[in-house]
Amino acid sequence: MRDLAGARYPWRFRLVIALLLAMVAAIAWRIVDLHVIDHDFLKGQGDARSVRHISIPAHRGLITDRNGEPLAVSTPVATLWANPKELVLEREKWGFLADALGQPQSSLAERLEANADKEFIYLVRGLTPEQGEAVMAQVKTHRIPGVYSVEEFRRFYPAGEVAAQVVGFTDVDDRGREGVELAFDSWLAGVPGKRQVLKDRRGHLIRDVQVTRNAKAGKTLALSIDLRLQYLANRELRNALVENGAKAGSLVILDVKTGEVLAMSNQPTYNPNNRRNLQPAMMRNRAMIDVFEPGSTMKPFSMSAALETGRWKPTDKVEVYPGTLQIGRYTIRDVSRTEGPVLDLTGILIRSSNVGMSKVAFDIGGEAIYSIMQRVGLGQDTGLGFPGERVGNLPNYREWRKAETATLSYGYGLSVTAIQMAHAYAALANNGRTVPLTMVRADRQPDSTQVISEPVAKTMQGMLQQVVEAPNGVFRAQVPGYHVAGKSGTARKTATGTKGYAENSYRSLFAGFGPMSNPRYVIVVVIDEPSKAGYFGGLVSAPVFSKVMSGTLRLMNVPPDNLPTTPQQAADAAPAKGGRG
Repeated sequence: MRDLAGARYPWRFRLVIALLLAMVAAIAWRIVDLHVIDHDFLKGQGDARSVRHISIPAHRGLITDRNGEPLAVSTPVATLWANPKELVLEREKWGFLADALGQPQSSLAERLEANADKEFIYLVRGLTPEQGEAVMAQVKTHRIPGVYSVEEFRRFYPAGEVAAQVVGFTDVDDRGREGVELAFDSWLAGVPGKRQVLKDRRGHLIRDVQVTRNAKAGKTLALSIDLRLQYLANRELRNALVENGAKAGSLVILDVKTGEVLAMSNQPTYNPNNRRNLQPAMMRNRAMIDVFEPGSTMKPFSMSAALETGRWKPTDKVEVYPGTLQIGRYTIRDVSRTEGPVLDLTGILIRSSNVGMSKVAFDIGGEAIYSIMQRVGLGQDTGLGFPGERVGNLPNYREWRKAETATLSYGYGLSVTAIQMAHAYAALANNGRTVPLTMVRADRQPDSTQVISEPVAKTMQGMLQQVVEAPNGVFRAQVPGYHVAGKSGTARKTATGTKGYAENSYRSLFAGFGPMSNPRYVIVVVIDEPSKAGYFGGLVSAPVFSKVMSGTLRLMNVPPDNLPTTPQQAADAAPAKGGRG
């Protein structure tokens, strides 16, 4: 029958044989192709099932002060993670794991059960290498499956609370979140590397194959901050808040020649190494973020505008009697008692006369005052690139009426930050030249711009020196052994939610520079809501300026320029009782 079928249908038999031979040939060709020609395919498929790439953490760049003292360093830590899918198969060993981790067994069990369908959860992060090794030793001893260790880095801040708001901090993933850490995150952050390893189907490491990409550490950042001055500023500012029962405060030290921020202190502050009880208000870098009306500290710039017109000289007299000036429904008052019915321009600064300053401003016009304030950087970005920095407000009116002109001349109607005020005073101290501010150590002398004529700036330096050294001046700002200059201010605070001012709520201010033989350092002190011994800037902030300037000049090895040479000169140099400022 088979012979008859084959003879009857010969083409079908041949077709079946041909198809079988074609299939054998195709399989043979595929075997040859995979093993000889395209051998990478099988290798790739095998690697896909066993080869893994593990990230190699990158070391974040070091932050130092200008002298190389560390402000932020990265230290290696151990992070433990688990595969819940593996751990749920060994529930009887959860107690050993909880004990090794120092966690309640109930809490650990709850986490594992809630994530039983996942392959990754963190058990604990930020352990010291020794702690991580101890836990993994217990894991190995009790043969607990699905628990692994990986090396990471944690940021540590040696200066603690002293430079907290400036340096900022990183999050648990080592990314910048505040301050310099955030502003320069791309510079400081490294590039993670990759390591190729072989793992079995359960995820166990079989062999460490090779490093496919080396980790690239972040770059070091040298700040302009001098840690010695930062400690000094922080200590004196904290003491001032305690002595005066104040709410908050800021202090800035600038190098007028280079524009470097040598110190920037704020109170209250926090410890970036322990942020468990951290309150958001403590993180604020008030020197860059808090804006306020600067009050009488703006009078030197209004006076500079008057001198620039050529119509006024320091000896010119202005009638200030009886200490009040009516402008429509507004009354301008002098807080300090004036001696006599008239004051010269220097006397207006010494006695901080609002009436005298307003009358000078009426003569030169509000536009001239606005122009000089705008030239020294008020109402503008400082260029520091600090997160959250505010620019304040410098109003410019189409028509300058008397009320707007007067208030601007003695520091109301505008808002500034402490760093802006320091930058403005640096222009006066630098003979009318301004340089860009920087938070990074300057390795060369920056370009400068003449914003106030040099003769006017030098004249103003002498007038501000008299504000401090005159018998009725702000004597509490004097620095033994040195000639210094400056101006105090007392500004009322606006009431929250209203356009008016709050009762008995003030900011006490002082801005000054020295030594007068070669002005190099500007210091601005802002004390918010002092409540004990008074609130005038000459009473509250001037002593802080004196202590910090004295310490700064000594630490920077600046030779004295005001040493008495005779007993009589020593007696004459003793501080006299003067105005409140």
